Amino acid sequence: MFSLNVSGPGALEQWSDELCFAPVASRVASGDTDLIAPPRLAQLNRRRDAAGWWQVIGHGVLIVVSAGIWLQPAWPWSLRLPALLLLGWGLAFGFCAMHECGHRTAFASRRLNDAVAWWAGVLSFYNADFYRRYHQWHHRYTHQPGLDPELEDRPPSGPAAYLLELSGLPWWLGKIRGHWKGMTGDFRGCPYISPEAAPEVRDSIRRQLLVYALLLLVSLPAANGLIVWGWLLPLLLGQPLLRFVLMAEHGGCATTDDGLENTRTTLTLAPLRWLMWNMPFHVEHHLYPSLPFHALAAAHREIAPRLVHLMPGYLAVHRRFLADLDALALPTAAAPR
Repeated sequence: MFSLNVSGPGALEQWSDELCFAPVASRVASGDTDLIAPPRLAQLNRRRDAAGWWQVIGHGVLIVVSAGIWLQPAWPWSLRLPALLLLGWGLAFGFCAMHECGHRTAFASRRLNDAVAWWAGVLSFYNADFYRRYHQWHHRYTHQPGLDPELEDRPPSGPAAYLLELSGLPWWLGKIRGHWKGMTGDFRGCPYISPEAAPEVRDSIRRQLLVYALLLLVSLPAANGLIVWGWLLPLLLGQPLLRFVLMAEHGGCATTDDGLENTRTTLTLAPLRWLMWNMPFHVEHHLYPSLPFHALAAAHREIAPRLVHLMPGYLAVHRRFLADLDALALPTAAAPR
């Protein structure tokens, strides 16, 4: 069984690289770690720059083309409105590019992974250097109350809270507060940001906010509202779909440390799967976080019969949520450790 021993100052930073390249990082209650035979797993773990480049280029083309159509005031609304929605999805789902490159699996080069992750975070209003460390703890304590930082915000407990979550408003408020605190170097309540990493993360957030400030300075003299019409508004419209799919990853799953029980894989349409960098294969990703995004579909074929939470689509997941929102509730938080 693969295990990680994280203790002492700076140990989390060392664990960072171990997570990105670890063959298996999630526990399976049965003790069967050979869901995928080691020779096959070695094949799937191979990184291919070409696959990463094609994905980045395709995602970038979606953003550039849709922005070009949306920002043409002379064009008909029948073209501009769909382009606005596509632009919003492209920007919001830059999160998925940041997530994949944050694992340093999209490309063979660590430097290239980090660069793409950082700029994808800029587009999607995340900070990649903060998120990578935050996400490490999510993998280490997946869906365990009091331990998994993704559960700091309680899941929706009623229809109004459910709709509020899907709107993305809590996410916006959280990001604004988080970026402000990070800019000032205040990482209280963030145990995943070690004292050694804090200056690097603070400086990364400051550079990101500087990019936004420069864009604002460019758009103000021209009075074209570029940062509003070309980024904020589309991102605002793109967030609900991202919230919709992210809620399905662990919502309503067990709060144990069993990787087959605490995560859900959702089968969905190919365009959405592409936009998400294959993140709908989420159990596969959690069991094998070292796998590149382009290998997750093959991993799914290997382990599909063993999956506990496998749904035929996101609408099916949310129909189940709406039938019983209490299923999203979490037990009392575990004692911190």
